[in-house]
Amino acid sequence: MSITVSSGPTFIDVGQGGDLRRIAVRGREGAAPGLFWMSGFKSDMQGGKALALDAWAAEHGRACVRFDYSGHGESGGAFVDGTIGRWLEDSLAVFDAACQGPQVVIGSSMGGWMALLLARALARRGTVGRATLKGLVLIAPAPDFTEELMWKGFSPEAREQIETTGVWMRPSEYGEPYPITRQLIEEGRNHLLLGGAIDLGCPVRILQGRQDPDVPWRHAFRLAERLPSDDVVLTVIPDGDHRLSRPQDLARIIAAVSELSEA
Repeated sequence: MSITVSSGPTFIDVGQGGDLRRIAVRGREGAAPGLFWMSGFKSDMQGGKALALDAWAAEHGRACVRFDYSGHGESGGAFVDGTIGRWLEDSLAVFDAACQGPQVVIGSSMGGWMALLLARALARRGTVGRATLKGLVLIAPAPDFTEELMWKGFSPEAREQIETTGVWMRPSEYGEPYPITRQLIEEGRNHLLLGGAIDLGCPVRILQGRQDPDVPWRHAFRLAERLPSDDVVLTVIPDGDHRLSRPQDLARIIAAVSELSEA
């Protein structure tokens, strides 16, 4: 399938039967290595970092693919039905359908976890499909967040509500409260990475704000310790927050992408 630049998204179907959902994709044609953007939890492909990377790709004649997980942004499906495995299935389907040649995958927050899972899945299946992985750029990556940053930190009351009713509305500094489901927590345990070595077979660049209230900087260090040390660079930004969307943050992200693109 060919994804081309347009005023609106192109849609691909993922899943089967009653679990079929339409995934929105925005692609820019260009040279390889292409860029593949993976958004965070409750975020979408129209955010500042994604648009900055798309603009950089346009300026340099590079291909760029962005998409929304099911239940996010312009994609179909309900957010409350989402799980890590379901969103990984979305990600793999878009990567195979819309990408060609070597790709630099950029993941933000939950997108960092998704990027790691995508890379592991690609490494395990070998040379299948038109696209390959050239490197990862992870922005405030949150691997295992459903367990380490959610469940373990929830109050006994929140845990009890999730276990008894199946859902808890979690307050958010970024807008309305959002649902955390028992399905999200329990299914997420099938995809935990930090308990052992994470062998991806590609270079990794991590950018982490020290003032991040959502993903502690120590979480990024824990991730770096699980990755092969030969080509992993962790950059801590002393005054950086979780979003890392300031002009100077975007410049750092683009520099990391450019480095991996030219390596």
